[in-house]
Amino acid sequence: MTKDSLVHGKVHGKLPIFAISCACLISLLAFGPRSTMGFFQLPMLQDTGWDRTTFGMAMALQNLCWGLGQPLFGIIADKFGTWRVMALGALLYASGLLMMAIAPGPMWLHIGGGILLGLGVAACSFGVVLASIARLVSAEKRSFAFGLGTAAGSAGMFLFAPISQGLIDALGWSDSLITLAIIMLAIPLLAIPLRGNSSTSKIAAAEFKQSAGDALREAFAHKSYLLLICGFFVCGFQVAFIAAHFPAYISDLGIAARWAVVGISLIGFFNIIGSLAAGVLGQHYSKPMLLVWIYISRSIVVSAFLLIPASPATVVIFAIAMGLLWLSTVGPTNALVAGMFGTRYLGMLGGVVFLSHQVGSFLGVWMGGFLYDIYGSYDGVWWLGVALGLFAAAVHWPIREQAVTRPIPQPG
Repeated sequence: MTKDSLVHGKVHGKLPIFAISCACLISLLAFGPRSTMGFFQLPMLQDTGWDRTTFGMAMALQNLCWGLGQPLFGIIADKFGTWRVMALGALLYASGLLMMAIAPGPMWLHIGGGILLGLGVAACSFGVVLASIARLVSAEKRSFAFGLGTAAGSAGMFLFAPISQGLIDALGWSDSLITLAIIMLAIPLLAIPLRGNSSTSKIAAAEFKQSAGDALREAFAHKSYLLLICGFFVCGFQVAFIAAHFPAYISDLGIAARWAVVGISLIGFFNIIGSLAAGVLGQHYSKPMLLVWIYISRSIVVSAFLLIPASPATVVIFAIAMGLLWLSTVGPTNALVAGMFGTRYLGMLGGVVFLSHQVGSFLGVWMGGFLYDIYGSYDGVWWLGVALGLFAAAVHWPIREQAVTRPIPQPG
């Protein structure tokens, strides 16, 4: 048994536990702090005098840059290796948090908390992490492995919600951001077992050979891939709006701030269960239909939350239900891309799908702040998210879960 087989490969068909564990820890760290940005909104605005549109624009830029960076960092990781991309991402992530902490004006908040942080998350989170995991496991175990990686991101949300609020209470919002920046520097060390690229993977090396341009042309000619892009837009709109504005929304309802912390933590905890469940279900049932029911369920949960009089109890129930559905879309969506096109360019092709997710995130976060400043309410954006959830269910219904048809290579 070689050292490489322990770190990278499968041993007698088993999952490469060490490498996948490191990938999961990276997912936890990368997704944790950025999911708690909503806790920083009110204390930051109170000290600086900025409005919610200013903060919302920074978070919207963060999501957009995350999306724009995802296919770029995906193809770089596919070609040059995962470790290089994640090391760069950790530096961008830490720099963004630091600049956000000391921003003297809105422009610096937008550059740090928006552009740099967004690019850092793009290089360190789901797209690159799941692509690296996909190269470590067989197709039969891929859905479950994706569920593990997604659940780890959920665990980051669960753990960092109380950590971030505790840091803010003890140190203030600025020093808390600096502390989180230092924590991000652990990512390059954790990424060492993930070194390598698509050509070094035994699984990907046996796949159909094509250029990145050919892979993109093939994908954009595939109807199910285009539908997947359209549907994932909705996921981004819904979850980014809630993550950025939920604490402020709870405060506006007159409910104590601690219930926002409880709510975000519960979303993160039950997201672990939901992500793992989606990974298991995706191995046995239709992934497109699983996504249809996830989006329908989201619309039902949000509608009930808005129509029932608000209280700490409804916050808890909403958080549990939404947590089960929160990132449960990520595993099946990436598994569908891998099933359609293989893993050779999964970082890039999954990144393109995720770009759509982040365009939705940009609009959800920005519209939340913009419409609140105009109308003094988040209700319009909540109900738009409900309608979009039904749209996403309709879009996923006709998706076909099958590999593309490719020519059989001729010898010599």
